[in-house]
Amino acid sequence: MLEKIPTAIRIPCAGFLVSVVLLLAACSGRSQQGGAYQPGTPEVTVGTPVQAQVTDWDEYTGRFAAVKSVDVRPRVSGYLEKVNFEEGAIIEKGTLLFVVDPRPYQATLDEKKADMERAQAQLELAQNELNRARRLYKTKAVSEEQLDSRIQAKDEALAGLDAARAQVKSAELDLEFTHIKAPISGRVSRALVSEGNLVSGGSENSTLLTTIVSLDPIYFYFTSDERAYLHYIRLDRSGERESSYTTRNPVKLRIGDEENFQHEGYMDFVDNQIDRSTGTMLARAVFDNPDHIFVPGMFGKIRLLGEGPYPALLIPDEAVATDQSRKIVFTVDTDNVVHTSIVNPAQKYEGLRVIRSGLKPGDRVVINGIQRVREGIKVKPLKGEITAAAPATGNP
Repeated sequence: MLEKIPTAIRIPCAGFLVSVVLLLAACSGRSQQGGAYQPGTPEVTVGTPVQAQVTDWDEYTGRFAAVKSVDVRPRVSGYLEKVNFEEGAIIEKGTLLFVVDPRPYQATLDEKKADMERAQAQLELAQNELNRARRLYKTKAVSEEQLDSRIQAKDEALAGLDAARAQVKSAELDLEFTHIKAPISGRVSRALVSEGNLVSGGSENSTLLTTIVSLDPIYFYFTSDERAYLHYIRLDRSGERESSYTTRNPVKLRIGDEENFQHEGYMDFVDNQIDRSTGTMLARAVFDNPDHIFVPGMFGKIRLLGEGPYPALLIPDEAVATDQSRKIVFTVDTDNVVHTSIVNPAQKYEGLRVIRSGLKPGDRVVINGIQRVREGIKVKPLKGEITAAAPATGNP
């Protein structure tokens, strides 16, 4: 049908359509001028960073170890007569643990005491003969050689008595060693040998009877890498933080079922060399353990005093994005245009992430809606507030 419409009629219709298009374009151009937002402008929430004085606490994972640990072994051999403790109990130093059959050692002691009495009698006889010889020598009834012989006999009898006394002391010790007592206070393990078994003692291959570990206080061992070691040395030399070689720097600890670092202790030891196989340095902290909640071998996480206090800016973790290997934060300027700032984040403090560099105190940081922004676009900012959480009990 279009071919049947006269040309004079078709041309005005086309002109009308062109006019409508130009009118719409003009209206659209006017709507983009001025301060009004374009349709589809993303809304984001912005807030200014929180300023705070922050102290760094470096975190490490390690294990507990007993301050004292003893393998209980007998000093004498014999048949085990009695096990005298409750397995797994807390015991005090000197508690009787095992009894080895004492009868053979009692018989030996009785024999040595008889030998000592015999030596005592021989000494008394030699002393009497010496006294008699001295009286006779004054009257020339005995020769000087005879007097010397009596003196020598008396000295030999005295030495014999000393030897007999030593034998008695040794036998008494052996008899005492048949009663095996706890050398330290702590928690005792199970009995590894039951009554009636023959145990050997007095050598490096003596029978292991049980073990005891002390619990209060308790050590915590952990390792740090070479970079951390150098960092602490630099801080010490600059006067910002004293070395744990010379100072009991404070530490805080939490164990597996805890969220907060609520246990306080101090640094006690740093090794004198870096392990060549691992490139790490061994260190040790000490913690009080009155309720015996820590046991040797248990894992824990420790916080060691690092750097600070120093001024820092805090923002939520959600405001920090990753761009390849860089950490970035989006900020909004006074014209509501988005900019990208490369930042240096550190530890968390009171629920917020510490930013060491890359932001200024008055920056408007995008804290909600960062997935909708990119460098250079215009956004509609909504005012938000960054607040630090209340410090949890025990957190530094």
